[in-house]
Amino acid sequence: MSKRKRMKKSIAPAMVLILAALSAAGCSTAGKSGGGDAAQGGGNGPVTVKVFKTHMGKGTIPDNNNAHVKYVAEKTGVQYALSTSPPGADPTENINVMIASGELPDIMRPIGGVEQTLIQQGGALALDDLLPKYAPNVWKSIPKEAWDVVRTASPDGKIYYIPKVYMIPERVPMIRKDWMDKLNLSIPKTKDEYVTLLKAFKDQDPNGNGKADEIPTLGREFGTWMDHLFAMYGVAMWEGKPEWDIYEGKIQYAGTSKNMKAAIGFMRELYSQKLLDNETFLNKGDVWQAKINNNLVGNWYHLPASLKDKVDAMRKTAPNAYVTALALPKVDGFNGFITQKSIGEAEWLIPKASEKLAPYSLKLLDFFYDPANEDFVRFGVEGLQHEVVNGKKKLLPQTEDKPLALDMQNFTTKESMDKRLDQLYPEDQAKMVKDIFEVGTKDARRIAGDGMPSSVYEGFPDIQSHKLFQEYLAKIIIGEWPIEKFDEFVDKWNKSGGDAVTKRVQEWYDKVQKYSKQ
Repeated sequence: MSKRKRMKKSIAPAMVLILAALSAAGCSTAGKSGGGDAAQGGGNGPVTVKVFKTHMGKGTIPDNNNAHVKYVAEKTGVQYALSTSPPGADPTENINVMIASGELPDIMRPIGGVEQTLIQQGGALALDDLLPKYAPNVWKSIPKEAWDVVRTASPDGKIYYIPKVYMIPERVPMIRKDWMDKLNLSIPKTKDEYVTLLKAFKDQDPNGNGKADEIPTLGREFGTWMDHLFAMYGVAMWEGKPEWDIYEGKIQYAGTSKNMKAAIGFMRELYSQKLLDNETFLNKGDVWQAKINNNLVGNWYHLPASLKDKVDAMRKTAPNAYVTALALPKVDGFNGFITQKSIGEAEWLIPKASEKLAPYSLKLLDFFYDPANEDFVRFGVEGLQHEVVNGKKKLLPQTEDKPLALDMQNFTTKESMDKRLDQLYPEDQAKMVKDIFEVGTKDARRIAGDGMPSSVYEGFPDIQSHKLFQEYLAKIIIGEWPIEKFDEFVDKWNKSGGDAVTKRVQEWYDKVQKYSKQ
């Protein structure tokens, strides 16, 4: 995941409350966060910085006596006070309510496009001068092209947030190699060979349980997490949502492209032959996960870096389970690729109301980007986050009753990923995932819309949510509507705001080109 982070709801309904809160908050948050005179550099102990981060996983919020909190404070002079979304809460709603109530953190991970509201309304702090001074490791690590994209998100061309940087493809199509070996099959090179392989998975009992219950390939509800089927046709997709890329010589919404129509037609054929799971549009995340873990699925699309738990589950009943990458099969007339989004997504933002504590917030962030702290960032404190087995550190599983540990770095290169795999995975699984990344990297391409701000959708929440696309996608694939209805969708999309959004996207893309030449 998975960046990846749905923009389920428009941020517009919360805007009035947010603006009122920003006006009333002033610098009150900074005054409440600092440890007395220490907040002003008085030397009365570590400065407390309130950090809000979503998607933390299982665990409790650490207090000031937590060993991880203490270690970071000892090294930086900054004591982090962590908060996250309540269990089951929608992170976008949660963060909007938090801002609207005036309970602003000192540094936060924005989500759902809220960074755009804060930037446009003066609620975000410009970081151009502060980053080189207080967070030199962050400033040096993130490439210029990423900072250039960040500048396009603001009307004044300033840097208002630290971006996520992921220089290898996060998502790759994967396939059960042990199934192919059993059926004497190899990686398909063409679409027709791929269909033949899916039919073999369906009909020849590759998992050996005699039940003929294998699922050749699948996706999730709303048509998400089956991007490999779009990728074969050169459609820019991110977790089942169309992105923006160059089609017919200009930047366009992939959802209305000729490539998309062809891809949907192909998936309609797979669905009718039960080669695409007929429960795809009903599969919630836990159901989708269970099908893969229980050795029922031959081919799926997900994050190689999270493969370990799946393989461990598979091998409980299939000891020889082995996963490899599916190089994209060739489709005549189309140039397939895996969508790569590497830069520009907002990762950390400092509210204007917390300007006084910005140096401390950035010093805290810089700790996690400092190469000297890499081992601690990855493994944390012995007994809390890791144990030592045969002289090697091994991460302990997260549990509901164990304190969480803050990690603020989201900068990934091939080298850092390889090191992570060597440290955290058994040798055979580390090689497995490295091989998957290698194949995925060959098929991946950064799309033109990488880093595009959500502000292009302002006033058009239905376009931003992809609801119209998802309706037509599902009904055409399951056979309720004919493929010809796709043309009706394109017309509706354009008339309901698509034309206006496309104009804004083109203006943004022109800015990207301008900054890249400077």
